[in-house]
Amino acid sequence: MHVPLALNPEYLAPEVTPAEVAAEQANVTFWHEKLHAGTGPGADFTGWLEPDQILTPAELDRLIATADRLRRECECLVVVGIGGSYLGARAAIEALAEPDAPPVLYAGQNLSASYHQRLLQSLAGRPYALNVISKSGTTTEPAVAFRILRQHLESSAGKEIARQRIVATTDQQKGALRSLATQEGYETFVVPDDVGGRFSVLSAVGLLPIAFAGIDVRALVAGAAACARACREPQVERNPAYYYAVARNRLYRKGYAVELLSSFEPRLQLLAEWWKQLFGESEGKQQMGLFPASAAFTTDLHSLGQYLQQGRRLLIETFLQVAEGEPAVVVPAEAENADGLNFLAGQGLTTINREAYRATALAHREGGVPNQTLTLERLDAFALGALFYFFEKACALSGYLLGVNPFDQPGVEAYKGHMFALLGKPGFEEQTTALRARLADAGPAPEVRFP
Repeated sequence: MHVPLALNPEYLAPEVTPAEVAAEQANVTFWHEKLHAGTGPGADFTGWLEPDQILTPAELDRLIATADRLRRECECLVVVGIGGSYLGARAAIEALAEPDAPPVLYAGQNLSASYHQRLLQSLAGRPYALNVISKSGTTTEPAVAFRILRQHLESSAGKEIARQRIVATTDQQKGALRSLATQEGYETFVVPDDVGGRFSVLSAVGLLPIAFAGIDVRALVAGAAACARACREPQVERNPAYYYAVARNRLYRKGYAVELLSSFEPRLQLLAEWWKQLFGESEGKQQMGLFPASAAFTTDLHSLGQYLQQGRRLLIETFLQVAEGEPAVVVPAEAENADGLNFLAGQGLTTINREAYRATALAHREGGVPNQTLTLERLDAFALGALFYFFEKACALSGYLLGVNPFDQPGVEAYKGHMFALLGKPGFEEQTTALRARLADAGPAPEVRFP
């Protein structure tokens, strides 16, 4: 089946040429075979490799039926999760949901009292459902938010109705959330053991909220599966995902430090947030890896454009483009032409936006920013599924080429230990005493204030 994605690496040269990418073929083939044989680092977390096998057909049917039921019963869905437990779903919903789709709201992705108070206020008097997503059920941010929202739902709708409107996506057998869901009789879906959070958008983790928003999740999975079949080809000149992975690694080794994912389509802004977690958490280890950043053009050309054009030359750039299927919104003519824009009269915004992209890519290349462009034929569920898989497969290979395990995240625990100690969590007493003494010895931080 045709994969509606194409990569244009023209503006990577002279820093990276096709011959230089092709010269990495033996290394690519080695890691490709390791990845598919399950013998590379982190092999226990490669269940995402076959996206149409993550859920059985019967389980996908049940998921869609559950989403349909919740949509009939409720005005909105609150997704309670953080990181990979919500970013992929939110990216797909922002990209594809129709304007009249039932809203999907989010909780537990921060610890802001103001954010959650406003969320509760917006839910007052409305029938809503909760999809709490956590493998363990003890991750601080979503666990706190779920405790608050669960009590709010039970008090507003009654405990029996709340039971019907809470769906837990969690471990199949163990953990605090699994135990609670069994005790309360919540409907449940499984966070797969062999799929890490940032690779989980095509599992029940992402698909239930996406389906609630009225998006065709079967097409999303089919697009990913089509890309997966195409990505079984290890030759870089016939595998854009591998070409992209090799090129970004070559640029990293030449001293570039930041990769900017840029798009001229606002519907893809949340896709960039998902991409940042995918690559940041997969490669940011052992003091290595490109820092993943993003920009929303043309908006950010009026804030970051100067730096991108003439700032420190540490950036590479990947553009996301949509080729077809965009609305026909045309610039009208005006008799007085006071703004001088009659030269655009009769032209569509899609054409103008495309020329803005072409001008930007060329200007950034001329300014010393190597860049490449990934084009979707159109922005629909099938193409977005393919795009999700494209980046997942590229990320796995890129991490291996970098020399890290792309499927673990040991560094994310550092802040948690300090936070638990400062909050007095049981079991952290020794750390609590040591950390508080350390902060006391340091004394109050000097502040600079206005007189």
